[in-house]
Amino acid sequence: MIAKTSPMGWNSWDCWGAAVTEETVRANADYMAAHLKEFGWEYVVVDIQWYEPGATSHAYHPFADLDMDEYSRLLPAVNRFPSAANGAGFAPLAEYVHSLGLKFGIHIMRGIPRQAVYRNTAILGSSERARDIANASSICFWNSDMYGVDPAKPGARAYYESLFALYASWGVDFIKCDDIAREMPRCERELRLLSDAVKSSGRDMVLSLSPGPALPEKAELYKETANMWRITDDFWDDWKLLYDMFARAETWCIHAGPGHWPDADMLPVGPVRQVYGRENRTRFTEDEQRTMMTLWSVMRSPLMIGGDMPGFDDFTRDLLTNRGILAMHKNARYAHPVWRRKNGEEEWILWTAVNAQGGYYLAVFNAGECDGEITVPLADAEIEGARTLTELWTGRITEHTDRIAVALPKHACAAFAVTE
Repeated sequence: MIAKTSPMGWNSWDCWGAAVTEETVRANADYMAAHLKEFGWEYVVVDIQWYEPGATSHAYHPFADLDMDEYSRLLPAVNRFPSAANGAGFAPLAEYVHSLGLKFGIHIMRGIPRQAVYRNTAILGSSERARDIANASSICFWNSDMYGVDPAKPGARAYYESLFALYASWGVDFIKCDDIAREMPRCERELRLLSDAVKSSGRDMVLSLSPGPALPEKAELYKETANMWRITDDFWDDWKLLYDMFARAETWCIHAGPGHWPDADMLPVGPVRQVYGRENRTRFTEDEQRTMMTLWSVMRSPLMIGGDMPGFDDFTRDLLTNRGILAMHKNARYAHPVWRRKNGEEEWILWTAVNAQGGYYLAVFNAGECDGEITVPLADAEIEGARTLTELWTGRITEHTDRIAVALPKHACAAFAVTE
């Protein structure tokens, strides 16, 4: 099964936007192999515009010239990815990532390049050409690179199959497909065509759908066609966005399971927005970062690091390598909120989950705007009798108790493994 457990990795977008280079990708892969691999982190994903020679920031250049082969398929820009020269594509970079014991991924946009349509280039395995299969009325409203593909047109299936055959030949393990998750039902037939092409590529590739918010009424479609789907638009280091995620997590937590994972988006930790050439460490406080990691882990969202890993400080590395929290990410089952209590500036949230290794998990969040204290009976989560509680962030153990007493600053959390 592909993505039997919720994927963990790194994506270049938060720190490098559209301007990521091979040098940066290799440096982050080296860091992951040396410091994070043993904790389960494994995917190294190159985000958007890797085919644009002139990309310089998070901004897109409308109708820019793109590197493309004769069969309408985009190729890595050689000035940014030197190992892609002479038609090698991403194969050398993927081979390097694999040599470290890691997996390699790329971002793509739904559809066929507008550039291919203008030039009316060929489609591998078909007598049709780019103009024959394009749907010029199906466009992305925030990026000008692509037209949609009309699944009813002869040659549409051959195009997508040739695309993923190319990625398979490069050794790609992870595909983040953009401009599709929230475009239902408008793009449902194209999603099914794309998903079929991934599955018939001959290589196991995780399929991740962006951007969100995904539509809850389409949950079964996402589970049928993909391994991950975004439940939010781009998530950044802003408490308002993190606060909003509690409601999204409540909606989507019931859909997490082997092979299909609601995705709360990247973790903007450590250095972000590095493309601007100045120090841009996350604006989340340390407490907010622990809250984010705890919520993502108890609901089993994919964990995709957004910051530039070689610039991590000790706190960030410890945040991402806490064995108790990562065990919860792997072993939590049937996670859900128990209650949410708001009184003025005070707001407390309680989540629970079954631990597949035995026992339970509990997470207490102070989502309010003031420091506070609360005592939570274990019976609130239908856990009966006295238990041993291990707080996962501090390691503090409380034995033979039937309640949790916590004092937390605003926006902070505590997470517990509950055992006999």
